Amino acid sequence: MCRRLLGRRPCCLSLLTFLFVVVVNFDTFSTCFGSYPDVDNPLPSISSGDKEDYGQHYYEHSSSEFSSMLRTRLEKMVSSPLASPEIFNVDDYGAMGDGEDDTEAFKETWKDACSSTNAIFLVPCDRVYHLKPITFSGPCNSPLLFQIEGTVKASPHISDYEKDRRHWIIFQNLLGLRVEGKGIINGNGRKWWLNSCKVNKTLPCKEAPTAVTFYQCTNLRVEGLRFRNAQQMLLSFQRCNNVKALNLWIYAPGNSPNTDGIHVTGTQFIVIKNCLIMTGDDCISIVSGSKNVRAKGITCGPGHGISIGSLGAGKSEAEVSNVVVDTAKFSGTSNGVRIKTWQGGKGYAQNIIFQNIVMDNVTNPIIINQNYCDQKEPCTQQADAVAVSNVMYQNIRGTSASEVAVKFDCSKSVPCQGILLQDINLVHKGKNDDKSAQAEASCKNVKWKNRGRVSPQCGGG
Repeated sequence: MCRRLLGRRPCCLSLLTFLFVVVVNFDTFSTCFGSYPDVDNPLPSISSGDKEDYGQHYYEHSSSEFSSMLRTRLEKMVSSPLASPEIFNVDDYGAMGDGEDDTEAFKETWKDACSSTNAIFLVPCDRVYHLKPITFSGPCNSPLLFQIEGTVKASPHISDYEKDRRHWIIFQNLLGLRVEGKGIINGNGRKWWLNSCKVNKTLPCKEAPTAVTFYQCTNLRVEGLRFRNAQQMLLSFQRCNNVKALNLWIYAPGNSPNTDGIHVTGTQFIVIKNCLIMTGDDCISIVSGSKNVRAKGITCGPGHGISIGSLGAGKSEAEVSNVVVDTAKFSGTSNGVRIKTWQGGKGYAQNIIFQNIVMDNVTNPIIINQNYCDQKEPCTQQADAVAVSNVMYQNIRGTSASEVAVKFDCSKSVPCQGILLQDINLVHKGKNDDKSAQAEASCKNVKWKNRGRVSPQCGGG
């Protein structure tokens, strides 16, 4: 099958070449062995005593003896050649990539790939495959690579979503899944946006699909793909554990409604790294049940910034903790880094760090809104509130499009606690202003501290 694939599509050539080099050319491999650390699984630190023991053990052998030992081990490893991955190409199951519906071909491909071992589910390059709502469900017989090199595009017919208006593509109950490639996942969302009550106020508000949802997946890796024009949210991680989302390009027009870029809910131990996100809503939204979230190297704009929340809607209980946003740039967004909770909610948002961030023409660079309420009901000071505590803002600089660059609107009954601002330099610069002016801070019901140079500052203290 793979020989036939290579004859017409070069997409898997690099993968097979890599496997060939690892298995056959172990002389070169032995020379480089140990030169490149495993970034995803760094070695544990070693105490000084362990270092001495390790050194004695290592230098019991000469370099030639050590090389010979390593060569013998590698020869044993390749004495039984590593089985080549079995490639399941959607074209071989009847997918045409010509504008017609390819959903059934994808379902049949998944059925066989999931039942196999060491499998690659391949969406070839240079074609556009149209899909109705589809679920790729596990558990599978082994970890699986879902390789997308072409374009996967959503059915434009809203009637195709009658059974479930909230989802288009779902990956669920999978262990060790990798979804990678240079392809595009296109939600074909324009028709959905035009039928949104946020765009057309005369229409009733109805649900729209999230483009790609990962549900209850463990040891998940999503890398290199381009997501665009989702019907609503682009990418959602729900009740997942140990996730890496790397080098993603996520796009929807700035005026598209509810198009969060990456939505994290009920998910623990997730790393979001080196992603370019341009959307009509939050670039990243982190909501209840999410813990140990790391976002680094994020470029955001347009959009609503990076938000923790909203939390506690409908007087519900919400918990978010251990979140780090490190090294980010926001350009022309309505918010920068935001924590938003509903009046009357319960629970907590705690142990949060925002650091090494550049703001360019951001309307609300730093904001905590603990008094968010539905416009249909009057805002009042509630007895309950989602507690916000232990939040650090460090090394944040740039320009605010509004005079108020720092706004803490916290609950009178449950004030924000342990808020630290360190090395903050935000200035006000309006749309038609050539010069920067002093920005302001508005701080209500918050206990805060400053370190280093902080501008603007909360009054009092």
